[in-house]
Amino acid sequence: MEKEEDYLSISGIQHFAFCQRQWALIHIEQQWQENVLTTQGQHVHERVHDERFDETRGDLRIVRSIPIVSEKLRARGIADMVEFRRAEKRTSQTIVLDGREGSWTVCPIEYKKGKPKYDDRDIVQLCAEAMCLEEMLSVEIPIGFLYYAETRKRERIELTTDYRQRVETLYKMMHHYYDAAITPKAIYKSHCKQCSLLELCQPKLSTVGAKSAVKYIMKHIGSDEE
Repeated sequence: MEKEEDYLSISGIQHFAFCQRQWALIHIEQQWQENVLTTQGQHVHERVHDERFDETRGDLRIVRSIPIVSEKLRARGIADMVEFRRAEKRTSQTIVLDGREGSWTVCPIEYKKGKPKYDDRDIVQLCAEAMCLEEMLSVEIPIGFLYYAETRKRERIELTTDYRQRVETLYKMMHHYYDAAITPKAIYKSHCKQCSLLELCQPKLSTVGAKSAVKYIMKHIGSDEE
């Protein structure tokens, strides 16, 4: 068995998919800085994270704040919400719930602030949660949902083989960086403006500094050769 510190955060894959340096600053260097977006995100999750919430509505059971883990990914965390829906028959996509009749499908729902992203950072987190649940419950989970607070709508996500492979690849990279305590270099991009760690990271200064250093070295190399 791996030690607890060898498991990486499920939510961390969303940071890593957005920016590898941001993930390292938070999860390796333990740096964090609040901004309006992170505060909004905390408020969204505070509303949904209720460990006591377990409600049944007919053929639908809703459970919030479920601890999840994957030995394969070496990852652990909390699923915002999982819906169990009664199915007509037992298949590879259903489980048996203690004290309840019939078979039940399993579907994770991840809550996010704002609206759907231009990239897959939210999707890979949802997919990682589904992969944890599959491993824990010995079940297949073909779909999940992302709920966005700004649009107040659910986005149906098919958890394809491509997404699953991407999750595995990202976690391999994350473990490599984490085990070696490597923080990737800053690369300024347009999405940096959204980052709560912009002032700590200083990607523009890092990029300019690196270019200036190269020019300085090349200038002196050139002068020596002359």
